[in-house]
Amino acid sequence: MRRTLKIQWMGLLGVLVALMITAGPARAHHGTAAYDLDKVVTKKAAITDFLWMNPHCEITFDAKDDKGHVEHWALETHPPTMMVDRGWTRKSLSAGEMVTITFHPAKNGAKTGILMKVVLPDGKELQHD
Repeated sequence: MRRTLKIQWMGLLGVLVALMITAGPARAHHGTAAYDLDKVVTKKAAITDFLWMNPHCEITFDAKDDKGHVEHWALETHPPTMMVDRGWTRKSLSAGEMVTITFHPAKNGAKTGILMKVVLPDGKELQHD
């Protein structure tokens, strides 16, 4: 009976160690591999949300495609600490604000991308790179 309990505890310990080992890579930064860094898209956009959060801030916006249909986009940015170094604050963008936004789109055609810059209505540029 005691041997069975010891084997069960060792099995549980093994599972926990395996989970800890695989959790590290799952949390790792994925980089820019999903984005087409050779392609640059610029759109007139209506900001729908600006999420100031870790591990990356996120900008969502609506913009019209070539046929005039509204598309909803989500762009990844740097984390807040890096955004501050580039002059951004949690209040840099607000819902409903009209901007011109430039980004690298996803390679797979999804309405996602990685931000390059935002031009505000007053002409001020907020850089990302």
